[in-house]
Amino acid sequence: MDLTIKDIAKMAGVSPATVSKTINNYGGISEATRNKVYKIINDTKYQPTFSAKSLATKKSNLIGLIYAGKINVDFKHPFFNEVVNTFKKTVGAQGYDLLLFSNEKFYQGESKYLERCKHFHVDGCLIIAGDEIEEAVHEIAKSEIPCIGIDLELEGPNSSYIMTDNAKIGLKVVEYFYLNQIRNIAYIGGKQDSLVAGIRNQGFVDAMEQFGLPVKEDWVKFGDFFEESGYEAMKEILQTKELPQAVFAASDMMALGALKAIKEKGLSVPEDIQLIGCDDIEACRYSDPPLTTVKQDKQKLGKLAATMLNDLILDNNNIHPVKVDPELVIRSSSIEG
Repeated sequence: MDLTIKDIAKMAGVSPATVSKTINNYGGISEATRNKVYKIINDTKYQPTFSAKSLATKKSNLIGLIYAGKINVDFKHPFFNEVVNTFKKTVGAQGYDLLLFSNEKFYQGESKYLERCKHFHVDGCLIIAGDEIEEAVHEIAKSEIPCIGIDLELEGPNSSYIMTDNAKIGLKVVEYFYLNQIRNIAYIGGKQDSLVAGIRNQGFVDAMEQFGLPVKEDWVKFGDFFEESGYEAMKEILQTKELPQAVFAASDMMALGALKAIKEKGLSVPEDIQLIGCDDIEACRYSDPPLTTVKQDKQKLGKLAATMLNDLILDNNNIHPVKVDPELVIRSSSIEG
């Protein structure tokens, strides 16, 4: 029969709270009482449950993980998967476990993140951006529960966020092409109602204007960051009267889709059309040709998110949003002049 904290308290002749404080090394317990409780625990081989450990400390050592939005990235997205893996390792070393929240019933109005976070006594939450973000996400961000958003601007007394400096991504790509005598550049952007996609789109337009390059409407298409949308967008660009010298796709997955469309047209990368993606997912290294890309520092994003969230949990509420610089990684899908 499994013992409970109440059973141990009854055997020791003390309250359950006293047993919990003893387990969690709180002060205010006499040496005699502490020894009596520990003797019973050792004799019975009692293993404190999660609730027993958190009763006195009011701390669960649980971090809620929320993939936000009606359309969310979930486990499949290679960029966010690597960010979350680094986050998991970092918070694990800090003594936390992760609790994944499902959002499948939100759109039937049957659940709220805040209610479930309070039910499980999570110490904080990591929230990964998707599309069509639930109001429940902003509700928890405005609560007392510490929250960090990735690619999602959170506002609240214990909330902050982290993202790549997306405005610089387009500048790095356009500047690279400009320096290598490439003037005719097509663009495949993400969903126009997405925060990150919007910043990348505007960054591309601003960079083109900075270098005096025309943004041709027929060469600007939009997808959803995934491969199929990049493939379809590139097919449309290839149907135009004049072909671009280069294409910048705002995600590697769309760039890989574009690469497939270019090859199907009987053209070569980079000889006929140069191609640059964004994110630096692992598949870039193994595509044919290997894909030039703008690297988002996934390890840094994950580690910073974990460290910032831990500081918020420890009542450091003066943490401001962080933007991480991107880095251009040159591979064979582009040619340096």
